[in-house]
Amino acid sequence: METKKRVIITEKIDEEGIKVLQEALEADVCFNISREELLEKIHEYDALVVRSVTKVDEELLSRATNLKIVGRAGNGVDNIDLGAATQRGIIVANTPESNTMSAAELTIGMLLAQSRNIPQANTFLKSGKWDRSPFQGVELYNKTLGIVGLGRIGSLIATRMAAFGMKVIAYDPYIADERFERFKVEKIERLEDLLRTADFITVHTPKTKETFGMIGEKEIEIMKDGVRIANVARGGIINEKALMEGLKSGKIASAGLDVHEKEPCYGNPLFELDNVIVTPHIGADTKEAQENVGITVAQQIVNALKGEIVPNAVNLPAIHRDELMAIRPYIELLEKLGKIYYQLYQEPIEFVNIDYWGNIAAQDVEMITIAFIKGLLEPVVEDKVNYINAKLVAEQRGIRVEQQKIKEHYDGYMDFIEIKIRNKKGTFVLGGNLSSKRQGKLVKIQGYEVDVNPSDYMLFIQNMDVPGVIGNIGKILGQEHINVATMQVGRNAKGDMAMMVLNIDDEVNQETLRKIMDIENVLWAKGIKL
Repeated sequence: METKKRVIITEKIDEEGIKVLQEALEADVCFNISREELLEKIHEYDALVVRSVTKVDEELLSRATNLKIVGRAGNGVDNIDLGAATQRGIIVANTPESNTMSAAELTIGMLLAQSRNIPQANTFLKSGKWDRSPFQGVELYNKTLGIVGLGRIGSLIATRMAAFGMKVIAYDPYIADERFERFKVEKIERLEDLLRTADFITVHTPKTKETFGMIGEKEIEIMKDGVRIANVARGGIINEKALMEGLKSGKIASAGLDVHEKEPCYGNPLFELDNVIVTPHIGADTKEAQENVGITVAQQIVNALKGEIVPNAVNLPAIHRDELMAIRPYIELLEKLGKIYYQLYQEPIEFVNIDYWGNIAAQDVEMITIAFIKGLLEPVVEDKVNYINAKLVAEQRGIRVEQQKIKEHYDGYMDFIEIKIRNKKGTFVLGGNLSSKRQGKLVKIQGYEVDVNPSDYMLFIQNMDVPGVIGNIGKILGQEHINVATMQVGRNAKGDMAMMVLNIDDEVNQETLRKIMDIENVLWAKGIKL
């Protein structure tokens, strides 16, 4: 009789999740286990279930000699050393979709509460007063709802608020048109156009460098007078100081906030305003969401120990060492090329085709394709994009992905990977291969041949191939104390357009890019950070 595999649960999850584990595995529930006890016992277990408190670090993982998977009941994995887990072939899986409906419904509650001033009227009546006049609201019917971010939560809100008779518009430059059509949402090409049009605005974007503070003083100025705003996504997407001024002036009629720039949040001046509804980040705090979290993490543990796919794995599962050694440089290269494309051409993608030419066609290339999709989508998707779910995320966003193996050699290369990305503006082409030292190189971009090892900081410039341009660019970079490590220029014909790719030692800021773009015969310039 086969011995049951063992799982230890160190933090509280829903009873239904525990039942799933107990039916399939030998499950030890140890909510009060000390760090010392866990270090001593972890080698006995095949799986570990945690929330946010248990520290799954190098020390613990080094003793977890039988561990196959760490299940995180929740979204963030800050308490887990992903690098150490991956190095040991241990899967780390979370539960990012379990609270989607709860977050959507809380957002809808915020919109309804704002439209009829429900919390304020409740407090007023309980204080012993009776007067309807201060609480005159507005109907949702025939109003325009502007959704910033049409991902899972945004699309749930869109369908439900349409049932209220609202006109639903959305801004999301990273979602294909097909998704807008599927949810019957009008696509708005520019954020400022949505802000000018909407009576109600709700944000559902990840918190990234690009989205932090994306709605500030200038954005609030162009909104409709009396606009109502909800944020149940991430604190800091709406600048709190600018929001405060808008609420005080009456430009913004009200705001509903479940998330805050700093959490836990005490004594925020916004809390003193009568036209602000606040909650302590309860978006996922429903019985159903917590039950979903428990069941989902438990099912992933069971699947992993059966050798089945784990949809929410946030790292690379174990691969045979020889296979990994053969394809690792390509994986690293294509993930970087995905990030490069995203930063150069930030346009909704419809189709990705990857051709593998020559020697590389003899390998299993699926993981290499996934690496490109991961690099492409990681900056724009709220939840972690990983090697397990990248193609599914692409499919959900209406992006078709295809790959071909071609045994012939490409234009003299022993192996070559050609990537074609189609968006509304056309088809963009990137090409890469490995150097003799097996280092990944970008060797083709939009028909221009270059020879560049992707680095942490890069600068891409398209210009006319005329004298003086390179010197003027070098002069500006020198003035800004930005050192150039290498530079490649590709051109198709003398005096025609050229593509310049520079490896630089520091990140180039927007002011420096503006100076470069002001140079005569420079068409555009983009800084890249990998």
